[in-house]
Amino acid sequence: MSNELLNRARAGDASAFAALVDPHKSELQVHCYRMLGSLQDAEDALQETLLSAWVGIAGFEGRSSLRTWLYRIATHRCLNALRSASRRPALATPETPPSQPSGTGEVFWLQPYPDVMLDGLPDDAPGPEAIYETNDAISLAFVTALQLLPPNQRAVLLLRDVLGYSASESAELLGLSEDAVTSALKRARAALRAGRTHEDAPPVSRNSPDERELLDRFLSAFTSGDVDALVALFTDDVWVRMPPLPFEYHGREAARRFLEAIGSHRTTLARMVPVRANRQPAWGEYVRDPATGALHLVGVLVAVVSGGLICELTHFEATVAPSFGLPRTLDA
Repeated sequence: MSNELLNRARAGDASAFAALVDPHKSELQVHCYRMLGSLQDAEDALQETLLSAWVGIAGFEGRSSLRTWLYRIATHRCLNALRSASRRPALATPETPPSQPSGTGEVFWLQPYPDVMLDGLPDDAPGPEAIYETNDAISLAFVTALQLLPPNQRAVLLLRDVLGYSASESAELLGLSEDAVTSALKRARAALRAGRTHEDAPPVSRNSPDERELLDRFLSAFTSGDVDALVALFTDDVWVRMPPLPFEYHGREAARRFLEAIGSHRTTLARMVPVRANRQPAWGEYVRDPATGALHLVGVLVAVVSGGLICELTHFEATVAPSFGLPRTLDA
């Protein structure tokens, strides 16, 4: 960090402030996303963080790095949002599920995170005490599990195990004692272990021939309505979800019943446009308008691949599409 830039920013130079904080914006937004589970909420929290930093930069004394100072602000902005009773609107009574669900999920606000927004993350950002690799710490399963932790446990786990801050640094960031941080981390780790949604398996390399072959088979089965071929590509403990509807389907047979119930919808899909979300394959789903012939976006589908099979399938509403650069309509 340049002392000249810092002095100029303290004196009210907006361009100097931007030069100081811009290198950290991508990772701060990902941190807010992990805390809040929603890309839109993460963008709002990032803007609040930057505004607070701009207002407070004159008082920044440099006792910590600028990056750590920004993480302190961002974490507290997220904690405030999580504790706000008005943060989440009540979930409307859902329509009747297409088949008997295995249960209902609690994280109905979950949104995917576009891979194009992860490309600028610094490779050396995690500290020496981090235990999660970058890909694991952005997965939908991990982010979903985080949302079920109490706010302080969530923040402690991210600071310690994802960002690699020490117990004393995390305590200072959160305004807690080291004992409180250690206790919260122990409980958070235990909750994440207990809530694992599928067994670990060797990953399939991104864009590898094995992944491409699996995804080609998946798309063929998914768009043709071949439920048997589709279920054969799932792990035994596969999860199928469709936020903001709370219904969840766990296991091959539950997934089969669900896919058979929505078969008519899948066979109307005219095009699946590939994107990437949370370091996993995803597609924009388009159906053809029978009157105009134009293709209309109806959602974003994200598949989680583990051990050469699909262990999670999540359909998101079309409202998330702009972040992926997916147009609302395509020419036929």
